[in-house]
Amino acid sequence: MRRDIRAQEQWHTTYRALSVPRPRRTTELRRRLLALSARNHWHPFWTTPAGRMPAARLELRQQTAEGRMRGAA
Repeated sequence: MRRDIRAQEQWHTTYRALSVPRPRRTTELRRRLLALSARNHWHPFWTTPAGRMPAARLELRQQTAEGRMRGAA
């Protein structure tokens, strides 16, 4: 699996873990979410001029969304 897709999926998984009522290991999850956010933010997919969404960014979001949909089924 591509590293960029894996990092985005991990971000979503961590975010969902924090969104449940009374999550366990809150500090650890918040730190992980922050680290993943920084990693994803500085990835080349996300570095574009303001107001533009390149095809690569859209593709990454679609691929991670598809993975979440398959996981939920």
